[in-house]
Amino acid sequence: MKLSDILSQNTIVMSVKASNKSQLIKEMAAKIARHENIDVHMVEDAMFERENLGSTGYGAGIAFPHGRVEGAKRVKAYFTKLSEPIDYDSIDGKPVDLFFALVSPENSGADHLEALSVLSKTAQNKTLCAKLRKATTKDDIYKILTR
Repeated sequence: MKLSDILSQNTIVMSVKASNKSQLIKEMAAKIARHENIDVHMVEDAMFERENLGSTGYGAGIAFPHGRVEGAKRVKAYFTKLSEPIDYDSIDGKPVDLFFALVSPENSGADHLEALSVLSKTAQNKTLCAKLRKATTKDDIYKILTR
């Protein structure tokens, strides 16, 4: 699986306004629900349920909230870059500004885990993350993420 298999230009979200973790998850859940035509509360519940198990704040300014959601048709990644980093209870204590959300069908065990692995490998690339932080358009972000 490649990032381009689960991410499209339509799933890159610009201009998200959030001052804390809860607001960010709720705003992204609303955008995901609208895009996927699924219930927003199911998306929120899945992401908050996962957060209750432990923060998905990976470190280095990156978070990966994710969940399996009834009604999701396939594994899909969403990305947003915040203009101002927010506290996210990350494992390294650093605020988050790069946010990858992952929504998968309820029965997508292996595919969901493989997608998380793809996102994790992406986050480990410091050069790529630095380019993402400088990018200003969806097109630029998509090109950086799918090269």
